Amino acid sequence: MTGKLQHKTALITGAGRGIGRAIAECFARESAQVAVADIDPDTASTTAAALGSGALGLAMDVSSKASVLAGTAQVLDEFGQLDILVNNAGYLVYTTFESCSEENWDRIVDVNMKGPFLCAQAVIPHMKTRRQGAIINMTSLAAKTGGLAAGPPYAAAKAGVLTLTIGLARALAPDQIRVNAIAPGVIDTAMTAAPEHDQLKASIPLGRSGQPEDVAHCALFLASDDAQHITGETIDVNGGLYMD
Repeated sequence: MTGKLQHKTALITGAGRGIGRAIAECFARESAQVAVADIDPDTASTTAAALGSGALGLAMDVSSKASVLAGTAQVLDEFGQLDILVNNAGYLVYTTFESCSEENWDRIVDVNMKGPFLCAQAVIPHMKTRRQGAIINMTSLAAKTGGLAAGPPYAAAKAGVLTLTIGLARALAPDQIRVNAIAPGVIDTAMTAAPEHDQLKASIPLGRSGQPEDVAHCALFLASDDAQHITGETIDVNGGLYMD
């Protein structure tokens, strides 16, 4: 522990498990106060309790503006400030162009693309007032490949997050708010446990699937002052599975 996030408060969505939980644990180790947001209030509370007294667990559906605004207000009431937003919440149903239902399309796009927009929109006024902040969006390898093992709505939504990241970075730079993204490849979580990912896992140049902690360490870098002159960028964390 080096205290890289001392005196900082972070809101992390989808933080009850998987990559989100790993980011929450990493940030807490670096002395941040952490708001653990998840659509499942039980996992949010459990993770927050494991982090200790500097953490807050709250229920949040990132696809609902009312839920996002209520959760953001709760974080500000509890901690008095919000320095870092990590838009990690995600939703995936394996589908094809032919089989994708309208309901699946809407839910996947709402969580994965509209969610980061709503969360950013909610925190921007506070960050602008303080003239500081870091927003980290979670995109995906699928955004660059068309979704080899994820399906069209997920790939399209994550590609939208790439563009959203650049647009936010340009708009918020005058207020000293940095906006960057992480594009994970195949990370060992429940989301990549399906057989569709087996072939991808076997073709990773570094010879192994990623771990949630690999993504968390990248998020820590982007959230910290080590990245104070970086904005509008997307960092791949994929073991070399896709290189550009």
